[in-house]
Amino acid sequence: MADTQVEPALRERPMSPHLQIYTPLMSMVMSIVHRMTGVALFFGTILLAWWLAAAAIGPDAYASFMALADSTIGRLVLFGYTWALIHHMLGGLRHFIWDTGRGFALGMVDLMAWGTLILSVSLTLVIWFATFRMMGAM
Repeated sequence: MADTQVEPALRERPMSPHLQIYTPLMSMVMSIVHRMTGVALFFGTILLAWWLAAAAIGPDAYASFMALADSTIGRLVLFGYTWALIHHMLGGLRHFIWDTGRGFALGMVDLMAWGTLILSVSLTLVIWFATFRMMGAM
């Protein structure tokens, strides 16, 4: 029979260097967040389809949707969807720049990662602020 016991020295070593060795870099974090926003956009698009369907069905269905969307939870979800959409778009632009063979210098990689985060938050706030100003002016 085969020996199923592993030597103690082999048992204590990690399978591969992972989080114990590598410290998270901003570009690593933004890559993970890019994937997470893609998943969030999938579920947010279901809400978008619900909104369109409610508008097509009639005033009662639309009023039901708007009651949820106009609640505090609904606005938080819509705010998160807006941020995810903008962040994912900017992350896609960052990857597009990399696809052209540019932006691989270490300083530029970090600058683009931070820029993606800062711009996505800033643009989301600008969109929401402008929307509330327009709604207040009506």
